[in-house]
Amino acid sequence: MEQVNSSQRSILIVGGGTAGWMAANLFSKSLSHLGFDIALLESANIPTVGVGEGSTPYIRHLFSALDLTEDEWMPACSATYKGGITFADWSTKKGFNQYFHPFSSSLDQQSFDVFRQVTMLRHGNYQVDAHPNSYFLQSELVKQGRIPKSNDTSVVDSIYAYHFDATKLGLFLKSHAEQLGVRHIVDEVIDVKLSHSGDISSVLTTSGRTLTADIFVDCTGFKALLMEKTLGVKFCSFKDNLFNDSAVAIPTAKKEGYVPQTISTALSNGWKWDIPLSSRTGNGYVYSSDFLSADLAERELRQAINANDPNIEARHIKMKVGRLEKHWYKNCVAIGLSQGFIEPLEATALHIVQLSIEQFVEQVKRGDYTNKYQDFYNHGVNHLFEHIRDYIVLHYLTNSRSDTDYWKACRNDIKISDRLQAVMEVWCSGQDLEKELNRQQVTQYYSSMSWHVLLAGMGVFPQINSAELTEHQQAQQALNQITQYIAKHTKYFPMS
Repeated sequence: MEQVNSSQRSILIVGGGTAGWMAANLFSKSLSHLGFDIALLESANIPTVGVGEGSTPYIRHLFSALDLTEDEWMPACSATYKGGITFADWSTKKGFNQYFHPFSSSLDQQSFDVFRQVTMLRHGNYQVDAHPNSYFLQSELVKQGRIPKSNDTSVVDSIYAYHFDATKLGLFLKSHAEQLGVRHIVDEVIDVKLSHSGDISSVLTTSGRTLTADIFVDCTGFKALLMEKTLGVKFCSFKDNLFNDSAVAIPTAKKEGYVPQTISTALSNGWKWDIPLSSRTGNGYVYSSDFLSADLAERELRQAINANDPNIEARHIKMKVGRLEKHWYKNCVAIGLSQGFIEPLEATALHIVQLSIEQFVEQVKRGDYTNKYQDFYNHGVNHLFEHIRDYIVLHYLTNSRSDTDYWKACRNDIKISDRLQAVMEVWCSGQDLEKELNRQQVTQYYSSMSWHVLLAGMGVFPQINSAELTEHQQAQQALNQITQYIAKHTKYFPMS
C-alpha cells in the first residue's frame, strides 16, 4: 500500500482537466502551508471534455489568488476579453430580437437606477426606451469593438471576464500546480476501496499502486467515479427544468478585430455559441436530443457557421445536467462535472468549480479539518446550483419563438421553482423586482441588473395600448444624459 504522502494530512485529486488542476492550485495555495500534501492522479487515456471556452468575471479572483498576471496566462491560453453576452433570435417581439447582457462598470449604478424605473414605466404603458442596450457602458464598448479593461481605473473601471482555450488553460494550470509542489501521478483507477466506516480508504491503479489519502477529490467528470459509483450519492437531474442534454462543437478560423463578447444565437432546437479566441473561433450548438438528432444538429451548425467542409471535425458531447444531492460526503468532495453541471448558456461551470473549492477549504478549516460543517457546505452548494439554474431557466421560459415544438415546450412545459414563479409574477405585474430579488437573497449570484436586463431584453412587457400611450419626457431626458455620460468615458477603453 502506497500513501500519497507521509505528512500529517493528504489530499488526492482523482482526475485532471480544468477543474482538477484548479483544485490542485487552490488547495496548494490554501492548505500546503498547513501540512497538507496535494497530489493529482489522472489517466493518460481518458480525455477531458475541454470545450468550455468562456467564464464569468469571478475567474479573475482565481488568477489573483495564484499571483498570475494576464500577461502570463492569457497568451498561453489563446485568451481574449469578454464584456458580456449578446442573445440573438431568442425573442420574436418587435425591437427585441437581440439584447446584450453586460458585465457592470463603475458608471452603471446611476444607469441602472434609471433603467429599473423605466422598466416599471413601460409596464404602465408609458412611451419609454426600455431596451437594455441603451443604458450600460459595456454595451457601447462592444458596439465600438473596445476591450472592457480601462486604461485609467481612477476615472472609470469595469468588471470583465475572459474567453480561452479550455484545454490550454488546463495545461497551464497543471504546469503552475507542479511549480507549487503538487505531485502529478499518471495512472488509471481500476478499483476504489472503502473502510469499515464507509470512507474511501484507497484507490487501486492499473500499475498496481494502492493510493491512500485523508481527503479524496472526485474530478472524474460526468462519470463521478468516487461520489456516485462508489459512495452511491444520488444525482438530482434538472431534466424537467432544462431540456438541453447534448452539444456539438466545430472550431473555425479566428476573427480579425474581434468583438469582446460571446454571442448566443437561438437555432431550431437550442442555441449556438460564438466565442472569439486569439487562435480560432469557438462554435457550438447546445440542443435537446429529445427534439433533434446529433446528425441534424451537426448539419444545422455547419450551415450556420459556413463550415461544410467534412474535413473540419465536429466533436459531439453528451451533457448530464443536474447536481449531486451531496457534494461533500464521507471523506470525499466532488468538484467540476462530477458534482453537477448547468448547461453552458451563461458560462457558469468554472464559476461553480471555483466557489465550491473555496467554500470547501473554508469549511474544512472552520471545522478543524473534520466533517463538522459538511451539511452546511452541501446546503450552500445546492443553493448555488439551484439559483443559477433558475436564472438560466428564465432565458427559455421567456422565449417568444413558435417555429418549433422545442421552443414552445421550453415556454409551456418547463418546470419552474416557486422562487422563479414569484419573480415572474412581480415583474409581469409591474412591481418592484429588485425588492423581490433581495427578499429571496439571490443577487449574490446574478445581480438585480442582470435580472432586469434579461427580462427587458427579451421584451417581457405588456402589449402597448396605443390609445392610452403616454410619453415620459423625464425618462427620455435621463437617457440622453446617460448616453452622453457613457460617450465621454469610452475613450478610456482601447480598441480590440
